Amino acid sequence: MRPLVRIAVLVFAAVMAVAPALANSRLKDIIDIEGVRENQLLGYGIVVGVNGTGDSLRNCAMTRQAIEAMMERLGSNTRNATLNTKNIAAVMVTANLPPFAASGSRIDVTISAMCDSGSLEGGTLIATPMQGADGEVYAVAQGSVAVGSFTASAASGSSLTRNVPTGGRIPNGALVERELQFDLADQTQLRLSLRNPDFTTASRVAGAINAFVGSNAAQATDSSTIRLTKPASFPNMASLISQIELLQIEPDQPARIVINEVTGVIVMGDNVRVSKVAIAQGNLTIQVDEQPAVSQPNPLAQGQTVVVPQSKITAVEDKAKLAMVGGGVPLSELVNGLNALGVSPRDLIAILQALKASGALQAEIELM
Repeated sequence: MRPLVRIAVLVFAAVMAVAPALANSRLKDIIDIEGVRENQLLGYGIVVGVNGTGDSLRNCAMTRQAIEAMMERLGSNTRNATLNTKNIAAVMVTANLPPFAASGSRIDVTISAMCDSGSLEGGTLIATPMQGADGEVYAVAQGSVAVGSFTASAASGSSLTRNVPTGGRIPNGALVERELQFDLADQTQLRLSLRNPDFTTASRVAGAINAFVGSNAAQATDSSTIRLTKPASFPNMASLISQIELLQIEPDQPARIVINEVTGVIVMGDNVRVSKVAIAQGNLTIQVDEQPAVSQPNPLAQGQTVVVPQSKITAVEDKAKLAMVGGGVPLSELVNGLNALGVSPRDLIAILQALKASGALQAEIELM
């Protein structure tokens, strides 16, 4: 069996092997709760202490301006001075503020160089305010940058770089200064959002919640939203969510085939069905072999030596046999029928697309 065919068979086998185990899922794994979300923070700062791999102040005006502004806040005027340091780099600082993060808690931050710095290794981020989408400061980041890579160069011009030295992280590097105001416990109604929208799944979620609480507390309003009302028997919304998020249902999904034409990976959903068809697949290989010949004229002919191209074209066509794929069969039989053709994943992609074009494949094809 060819390597690419073996990879495709293993992918299909893995899907079939884990499908029964993942039939039921907890609600907490398939839904998001309105108001319970992360918020993105962004800041602009400078990293000091890099070993000669910082920004060139001649090329990076923003780094010069940041240094001048910082020194002015510290009581030193450097606007008319000649700055030629290579130990400072301008960076963007990003982080995600978790839901219900309290003032004084810490979060991780990511550091990325903005100008021509070669490496942030050994650098320290100076206190950087981090703003939310509303322009308010929610955290302040500062600390030593962990790069996890290195770069080395020699006078001859050769260099060695591992990973990306112009980016790094500061674990627990930002201190939360402002809390997001959202009182979940006092809510009487909120919405649950499915991560994979589907009408059947939304209806099953609402049914499981209603069966658990003993009332019509949940109602599916569309393919991705379930409106939840707190019953009187629960003290607050937080206690209700803590109990219903452990309920299990079987999510439904549309018939879909995901294809990555670059890597040749094919993933089929369990609901994929195909009408009864016969498939034949064959490869046509055309090989052109160039063997140039030298034409040498007679010495008395006063001619010129020339190269005469000689081409040999060979066409080889594989013998193809019709293979029958039964109609309305489960995924395991469909995979066995396609594997019986003995084709590579690349050819299998073409077969699936042809089945879709013929109307015999009852599934959506998604190309990555």
